[in-house]
Amino acid sequence: MELHDVWFVLIAVLWTGYFFLEGFDFGVGVLTKLLARNRPEKRVLINTIGPVWDGNEVWLLTAGGATFAAFPEWYATLFSGFYLPLLLILVCLIVRGVAFEYRVKRPEENWQRNWETAIFWTSLLPAFLWGVAFGNIVHGVKIDQNFEYVGTFWDLLNPYALLGGVVTLTLFTFHGAVFTALKTVGEIRERARKLALQVGLVTAAAALVFLLWTQIDGGDGKSLVAMVVAVVALVAALLANQAGREGWSFALSGVTIAAAVAMLFLTLFPNVMPSSLNEDWSLTVTNASSSPYTLKIMTWCAVIAAPVVMVYQGWTYWVFRKRIGTQHIAADVAH
Repeated sequence: MELHDVWFVLIAVLWTGYFFLEGFDFGVGVLTKLLARNRPEKRVLINTIGPVWDGNEVWLLTAGGATFAAFPEWYATLFSGFYLPLLLILVCLIVRGVAFEYRVKRPEENWQRNWETAIFWTSLLPAFLWGVAFGNIVHGVKIDQNFEYVGTFWDLLNPYALLGGVVTLTLFTFHGAVFTALKTVGEIRERARKLALQVGLVTAAAALVFLLWTQIDGGDGKSLVAMVVAVVALVAALLANQAGREGWSFALSGVTIAAAVAMLFLTLFPNVMPSSLNEDWSLTVTNASSSPYTLKIMTWCAVIAAPVVMVYQGWTYWVFRKRIGTQHIAADVAH
């Protein structure tokens, strides 16, 4: 296996980690409107991800940086062609981070309500737009012979990509509901489990259509295996949730995300960005990659740095592993 193939796999792993971790972040943000009934419950939801949400975003920075260094042509075409949606995602992530920090800086009800609304929308929009972006990457976009995107913003809003957005939004919301049930106690835990079932059924229907469409459009035997794993894991996650096994349900919903991302990248390979105008104009792992020397240096850096980051992040989750409820919210912040 060539180094550019290795880095294609590593980038797929980075995106899997990001969607697994940031996925429940986004889901919990959406649930602040769908699940929480009052201020203390909203605070509980925010506190479940408060110690970890910023660490989860490291995976996005690493995935973007790895793409820039390993596949500069892919990075250039992707970020120039998808400029508006990616800019909107970036703005949402910035506002979302500010909202988490600023919400309790002042006691006024309007102040806190506005930041809570910001958390909801800046969680919902990226969860949807990431699915749209990856749907377009896999399905193919208008790339010319110079490897430049020549389509418009509206070309990105095609049925396949929009369905991909619905899948990521519902899947992340389901993932967040299961995580909430895993991390809370009392009534909010029970309501999270019930909502997880409802959202999970919608997710299963949308995901099945999207994955079948992907398989028919450009899949092979390997992607079919990944699709079956994703579907089985999602059904098992729903069953585990109904049985009150939140830990298993969360793990299985994570397997669903991992298998779905694997299917997309397996369908994509050896392309990194297919051209819908002419397959000869597609960006591939070969024509979009950096030099072998650059990839070699990157590999050594990844071997040294990646384990340190993963151990530190794992330790963070271990420290903040306990369940919380409204009884753990101090009176001066339960507004």
